[in-house]
Amino acid sequence: MDSILVRGGRRLEGRIPISGAKNACLTLMPAALLTDEPLTLTNAPRLSDIRTMSALLESLGCEVASLQDGRVLVVGTQAIANHRADYDLVRKMRASILVLGPMLARDGHAVVSLPGGCAIGARPVDLHLKGLEALGATLELR
Repeated sequence: MDSILVRGGRRLEGRIPISGAKNACLTLMPAALLTDEPLTLTNAPRLSDIRTMSALLESLGCEVASLQDGRVLVVGTQAIANHRADYDLVRKMRASILVLGPMLARDGHAVVSLPGGCAIGARPVDLHLKGLEALGATLELR
């Protein structure tokens, strides 16, 4: 096993805070749609994409509470009534496609526009669509 040997004048000690991972949080937030129980996420990063996903979930009928200065998110899904993801929110980030599978699993139908996001290169969503088709979903692209 590789190791790092540190030789110095004093023993290393202290704490280094590790911030939450944006992509992990963006994946877990839509997973709340799969249960009627509240989902609590701790150590959530305070980023615009997290706020956008919160707004998207709220537009679907979720309750999203931001606690402890935004570091703890509680997502409740008992009041889901909307099956159409808001285009103005979906176009803001690629991770919006992540609500499609849980919405489909929860209610058997969903309408989600193809997502937008930053222009850092091709990041197609076809794998998500192919996966849903492989699980028996019928997709209609308009």
